[in-house]
Amino acid sequence: MTKALLLSLSLAAFPAVAADYLVRDAAAYATAVRALAPGDTVILADGVWRDVDLLFRATGKIGQPIKLTAQTPGKVILSGQSQLRLAGEHLEVSNLVFRDGWAPGGEVVSFRRSASEWANHSRVTGIVIDRYNKPDRQQSDHWVALYGQHNRFDHNQLVGKTNAGTTLVVVRNATSGLDNQHRIDHNWFGPRPNLGANGGETMRIGTSHDSQSDSRTVVENNWFEQCDGEVEIVSNKSGGNTYRGNVFQDSRGSLVLRHGHGNRVERNVFLGHGKAHTGGVRVINRNQTVRDNYFEGIAGDNFAAALSVMAGTHDAPLNRYEQIDHAVIERNSFIQVGTLLLGAGLDEERNAMPVNSRIAGNLFIGDGHRELLRTQGDLSGITFAGNVQSPAASSGFPGGVSGQTLTLQRAANGLLYPTAAIDAGAPRDLNPIARDQVGVDWYPKTQPATALDSGAVRKVAPGEDTLTAAVAASAPGDRLQLQRGRYTVSQVLAVNHPLSVVGPAHGQASVQFSRPSLFEIGARGSLRLARLDIDGALAPDAAGNAVIRVPPGSQAFNYTLRIEDSRVHGLTANKAFDVIATGKGSLAARIALANVTVEDITGSVIAAAAETDDLGTYNAEQVDLLDSTFRRIGGPVVNLYRGGTDESTFGPALQVHGNQFEQAGVADDTCLRLHGVQFASIRGNRFDRSGRIRFSHRVGEPTLRMGDNPLTATAPLLSDTPVEALP
Repeated sequence: MTKALLLSLSLAAFPAVAADYLVRDAAAYATAVRALAPGDTVILADGVWRDVDLLFRATGKIGQPIKLTAQTPGKVILSGQSQLRLAGEHLEVSNLVFRDGWAPGGEVVSFRRSASEWANHSRVTGIVIDRYNKPDRQQSDHWVALYGQHNRFDHNQLVGKTNAGTTLVVVRNATSGLDNQHRIDHNWFGPRPNLGANGGETMRIGTSHDSQSDSRTVVENNWFEQCDGEVEIVSNKSGGNTYRGNVFQDSRGSLVLRHGHGNRVERNVFLGHGKAHTGGVRVINRNQTVRDNYFEGIAGDNFAAALSVMAGTHDAPLNRYEQIDHAVIERNSFIQVGTLLLGAGLDEERNAMPVNSRIAGNLFIGDGHRELLRTQGDLSGITFAGNVQSPAASSGFPGGVSGQTLTLQRAANGLLYPTAAIDAGAPRDLNPIARDQVGVDWYPKTQPATALDSGAVRKVAPGEDTLTAAVAASAPGDRLQLQRGRYTVSQVLAVNHPLSVVGPAHGQASVQFSRPSLFEIGARGSLRLARLDIDGALAPDAAGNAVIRVPPGSQAFNYTLRIEDSRVHGLTANKAFDVIATGKGSLAARIALANVTVEDITGSVIAAAAETDDLGTYNAEQVDLLDSTFRRIGGPVVNLYRGGTDESTFGPALQVHGNQFEQAGVADDTCLRLHGVQFASIRGNRFDRSGRIRFSHRVGEPTLRMGDNPLTATAPLLSDTPVEALP
């Protein structure tokens, strides 16, 4: 036997030992990746890796994946414009953190290198993406994009996405594979604030273009917590997928079977705790199964109802709503939920009602505040059997639902079940995945945002620009406590963190300003004003004058603006001097005025009408006017605008209670201009010699509730939406 043959046999008997490569910079990493063999591991040294493009391109084997990991879990921070791309077979990435930056392209973590090179049979586990947002919130990207086939994304944490684009997408095409068979499991999808526009989904699998084929992706044992981006938390746009064992907690929106057929939604738990717009499952298309799920405290309605069964379109194009056929909805518990909606979206286009479908063995219990069931259209295509509703069956059910008074008791799994034995509802062996079993254990799941009035109290003396200096020196959450006296401000005060400015409990703090605006809210800013007298007498005659301005491009998002116990007056320097003016691209979570007097102004009190491109966006989610007085107001007191027909968002909403309007909105006979507002409650107000209320319907099923609003020398409401009377 030759020496060469002996050497060959020896190497076969003793395979090469897997190697570990500890690398400390991008150049060393690139060198190491070129030499990798099955079983090898690249280890990134602890520290901050800034502006790195981690291309992980290699080929492992079954049982011998090639790994990329951190020296210490959580101690490798990818910041700046960094990204991770995987290409090859049998790869595994773990224990990295993305924060303090944003992806240079369209994806933070991508299971591909290019359109012709992607990853298969690969895994990403223990990754944290923490507020890794592009600075322009309207610029879209995806945090995670799965390509290829047989990939796994598990035990990761994704939290705080504020810019447009889906948090996680499965991208399907004929080149990289339509039959994906991915697994997405044990991840924590943490809070995602309301985007106020389409494109805020937490997960999407496929697109309408490829929706007629099966992805066969499994989404199981994940937590979706406060995922409020838009009406679709999960947008399913392919077939053959399974959603199993997931927990949806306090998340606005629903799991939506938007496109694709033959999907299963089973053994999931939806916990709304009464939070507005929390939803359950919306059913569309063919052969969908929704079974053995538990819904509790779901407060949403319409498309975000606890169960929303849609009307479809005959011969629907790929991007529209296909008729429901052979849906099975069985053995689910709906406990203390607001609404079940059958025939959702019925209109001239969507008039194809469900056929060959079955709703059986479900338990229905409403929240006691409204009628549980809403129906639209012909339900003869749905068979109802063996369902139980407590205490009595809703009259809209066409049989198949029996009424029974039930007592509920919380079981060891934390869920409510009837004490009586009934053959309906979710299974008793349902065990929702625990929060501490998803994501990672080495990085916190909650990092509380700084709240108004959570910082230090800083006293500010009267004088010229003393307030200017105090604002500049303030820290997030601080309260500037003004003393009695006069404050003059010669600069626009930039508000880039939560800040309160509060006058004295006794006496008056008078604030005058000589610039076009007093305050300007920027990114991360919120503002509370209380016990102030704000006088616009010194302001110049400049276009766009406003006491508080949120300029276009400011990236002000999800901010709070409150004015309390104050007086604003003398805004007459030009013909359109507003109290609050919001710019295009900005979005307030809430603008609230309580016990405020506003008088002698030429513009609007709240001008939130910058989104005139009619794409379904708007400038304020919630607007409240409470117990205030508005005298001699030139423009509309509130000008609130949402245009277009997009159905992806919930707002805006308006509450106007207990106010007095005197000569308000006289310039164009409009006191309140509400265009596309989704919910308005107007009660207990007095209108004297003021402009009328104008309410115009643009999308959805807007609600206008009014009561006890006496009019004196004021024209009546002009609305294209029926009014619900308030007591």
